[in-house]
Amino acid sequence: MIVGIGVDLVDIARFERTLERTPRLVERLFAPAERVLPARSLAARYAAKEALIKALGGSDGLHWTEIEITSEPSGRPWFTLAGSTAEAVAAKGIATVHLSMSHDGGFATAYVVADSEALVVPPAEADA
Repeated sequence: MIVGIGVDLVDIARFERTLERTPRLVERLFAPAERVLPARSLAARYAAKEALIKALGGSDGLHWTEIEITSEPSGRPWFTLAGSTAEAVAAKGIATVHLSMSHDGGFATAYVVADSEALVVPPAEADA
C-alpha cells in the first residue's frame, strides 16, 4: 500500500552556484561516497532526498548524510538508509521506497513512492 509520494525539481545551475558559495553544504547534505560526484548528479540526489522527505510527510528523525543514493547492478537508483534515518522510516511502517531520478535541460528531478509492508488483496481475489 502506498504510504506517500514525493517529487522534487532542482535547477542545476542554481544548485551549483549554491555549492560554490557554501562548499561545506556538500558535507551536510551528502554521504561520503556521493560527495565526489558531478554537480548534476548531486542535484538529482538532492532532489531525491527532498522527494523522500515529502513522501514521508516531513523530516523528523531524518539525517541527510544517512540517506545515500546507490545503484543496483542494473543501474536503477536506490535509497540506502542508515542509522536513525533507517529506524525512522521503518517506524512509519515503510518497507520499500521506490526512486526515479533524471537530469536534462538544466534541471534534475526525482520521484519517490513509499510503500508499506501490508499487501492489500481485493476481496474477489481473496475468495478465489
